[in-house]
Amino acid sequence: MKSIKFNGKEIQPSKVVCVGRNYVEHIKELNNEMPTEPVIFIKPNSAISNNLHTNETEEIHYEGEICFLINNGQIQGVGFGLDLTKRKLQSTLKSKGLPWERAKAFDKSAVFSEFVDCGELQSYGMELYINNELIQVANYELMIHKPDALLNDITQFLTLEDGDIIMTGTPKGVGLVKLGDKFTAKLFSNDNLIIESSWAAE
Repeated sequence: MKSIKFNGKEIQPSKVVCVGRNYVEHIKELNNEMPTEPVIFIKPNSAISNNLHTNETEEIHYEGEICFLINNGQIQGVGFGLDLTKRKLQSTLKSKGLPWERAKAFDKSAVFSEFVDCGELQSYGMELYINNELIQVANYELMIHKPDALLNDITQFLTLEDGDIIMTGTPKGVGLVKLGDKFTAKLFSNDNLIIESSWAAE
């Protein structure tokens, strides 16, 4: 089983629950329809990776996200995640009305920072830099569906095990992962930097 770190200890999530189309500008960016309820999909434990990988044959796109770790049915931890996507394949699958798993749930498609104890949900914001250039900015206020509402919605139909992760969606600014690019993620609580992680695309 793949693992992530929460307060320095290894945790093995059974699954990663992802939220699509949760930022208005990103919905416009990909010319998607505005959803009337959260768009939910799953990444399995095998999708988790400590490293950021490109693909020789298929383009991989990055999506930076604020993420939450679940324990005892509640949000306990917060961290940063990259939802990696085979965008061309996803577009093809969507055009045919087919599921997204081949484009979203593949091995090494979920890259995470460490997780730390979660405080006030409304305090969180993230920044993603590529080669020291600010590319993505997100925060609680910009989310269409807030984390507590997402947790309530998800648990109406799906059991969340201890250690499972909710990825809350990506803001505008998604794009191609290029070999050698340096990704730096910063997670803030109000104006305080609480997590900073970097990966070089392999």
